Amino acid sequence: MPSRTTHSLYTLTDSSECGSETEEVDPSKHLTPLEKLTAEMCKNENVLKELALGRRVSFYKVRGQIGSGNFSKVKLAFHALTKDKVALKILEKRRLDLQAQKMLSREIANMESLYHPNLLPLYEVVETQSRLYLVLEFAGDGDLHTRISTAGKLSDQESKIVFAQILSAVKYMHENNIIHRDMKAENVLYTSKTCVKVADLGFSRRVNNLNQALDTFCGSPPYAAPELFKDDSYIGPPVDVWAMGVLLFFMVTGTLPFRADTVAKLRRAVLEGAYVLPPWVSAPCQQVIRGILKPDPSERCALDQMVGCEWLLPVELFHPIPHLQQLNPIHLLEADPGKLDRDQEEVKAILEKLGITQEHIYNNQGKSIRSPITGVYRILLHRVRKSRGAESEPTISGVVKDPKRDSLRAYRNLRHTSKLCVIS
Repeated sequence: MPSRTTHSLYTLTDSSECGSETEEVDPSKHLTPLEKLTAEMCKNENVLKELALGRRVSFYKVRGQIGSGNFSKVKLAFHALTKDKVALKILEKRRLDLQAQKMLSREIANMESLYHPNLLPLYEVVETQSRLYLVLEFAGDGDLHTRISTAGKLSDQESKIVFAQILSAVKYMHENNIIHRDMKAENVLYTSKTCVKVADLGFSRRVNNLNQALDTFCGSPPYAAPELFKDDSYIGPPVDVWAMGVLLFFMVTGTLPFRADTVAKLRRAVLEGAYVLPPWVSAPCQQVIRGILKPDPSERCALDQMVGCEWLLPVELFHPIPHLQQLNPIHLLEADPGKLDRDQEEVKAILEKLGITQEHIYNNQGKSIRSPITGVYRILLHRVRKSRGAESEPTISGVVKDPKRDSLRAYRNLRHTSKLCVIS
């Protein structure tokens, strides 16, 4: 008889012998949700069939496809314990050559090392004999490209709110020496009407320092910076900045600044750097776009200059960024008394109700993102923090409260020329 893939009650990892590690449960004993689920995954014929057919993966019930990429497809799924929706990025191992495997490993490592309200979070990685599953937050309101393509350009105010969030995410990535290299409207996902997250770190690259030279052409040609078309080495941050300028142009006009029916013609248009801004785009917004879309990367606006520009000065975007240590469930057990915040205390209580004990948490250490316990914990922590407004949309107050930003107001009426950009 072929062996069945089942799950151990204590380790919550794949095991070929369920009965060898799972204790017999007294039928009269009240089962916790975790005990009930693991028992079903060992003995319930319907659940075992779903696991064999790929309709279930670990603790996730898999539903229909919601997206696809060059090497992957994305499906909607539900966590069987927490009932939360997630997105499953599914990759067939046999289709991944050595380069694709290297990129995937880099993507997972970079996502593990980042935690920001405007970056799509990675909850868990599940691996089977033939597939690899990345469990991500489900962004149910679609992507920026689809929204603009169907409903038209964004208003000036909505553009400010969306662009400020993208800027915050990319700035955080660069502060952690990670370059995105595939910024485009398709990779900006809506989690609510006005809250967005930057996604798809498949081409991302960690560098030793932000001046490190790179030599791989990455991303979508309409968003590619001029230096990428010159088949020479380039510096990472200005490439992301250029793509953000193209993205902002697309948001406020509904069209791309550089368009052509062939890559060769597109290359020529980008290298020439000629584009036309419609008159309805506000003057402060035009100033940002012109400061970004400069052919010479050394003359482009830096991210800090964008934060302080006149167009974004009224936007309040201050989200605390928790420490990465808090993404590990062991933090609940090892934190000093009274050091857990309200969100963590609530998550700890929910885990206990689900039947996840200290023993489960300790037994799953060393597996990091590849632990189902980590997956449950991160999903719950994200849900609780989101319910308390940790990912609320930026506000446009017109009053700048940050002293650093206030100091920039003094320079609004001055003209300052630097190697990076021109502020007027």
